[in-house]
Amino acid sequence: MTVWDRPEPQTRPTPLDRKQLVAAAIALADEGGLEAVSLRKVAARLDVGPMRLYGYISTKEELFDLMVDEVYAEILPGEQPGDWRKALHTLAHRTRRAALRHEWLADLLGGRPALGPNALAVTEATLASFDGVADVETVTRAVETVSAYFTGAIRREIANLRAERATGLSDRDWQRASGPHVMRMLATGRFPALARFVHDGTEVDAEVSFATGLDWVLDAVAAKLARPA
Repeated sequence: MTVWDRPEPQTRPTPLDRKQLVAAAIALADEGGLEAVSLRKVAARLDVGPMRLYGYISTKEELFDLMVDEVYAEILPGEQPGDWRKALHTLAHRTRRAALRHEWLADLLGGRPALGPNALAVTEATLASFDGVADVETVTRAVETVSAYFTGAIRREIANLRAERATGLSDRDWQRASGPHVMRMLATGRFPALARFVHDGTEVDAEVSFATGLDWVLDAVAAKLARPA
């Protein structure tokens, strides 16, 4: 039985519900990442005893499930996208923006499907946009492919942001600091292809890179869907 299938305990002298638990846990995670979330810390923020929480959730993993579903409410589009490409484009960009607001989300993306009501509503909106476009197996592969792209891209971007904070170096600062080593390695002549990319490549910000990669993946999916079965 999932956490959504279990009723909440009856109201006690101090009002409490899962929504309050989730809000407290998200605040902790936004401040310090998932490692900052524990039932003890959530209880302290709500000014209740830790054992009180076990009437609402059984494990920290259930709390994470509830947190993820709360963020899916931010990802859910306000209206049904007009077609599958718009739906996947919207899903990718709204997921990225949610992850930038809640960096811990990147650590929980890409596992088993989320089963909360908001996550299911997002999935429903996405799949409904493919109505009449292709068979179930083809749609499944299309959604998986695009999801794999934006999940990986989001995780990479968040990892980079965390590295900046951990080292105190921006991307440009890090490049300056590591530049002499890279130049020495390229001067050996062992990495000609890499040298060309280093010398001729241009810097692109994270948002542009994400959007460009997404468009390429969507173009590939569109080409696949256009082919006769």
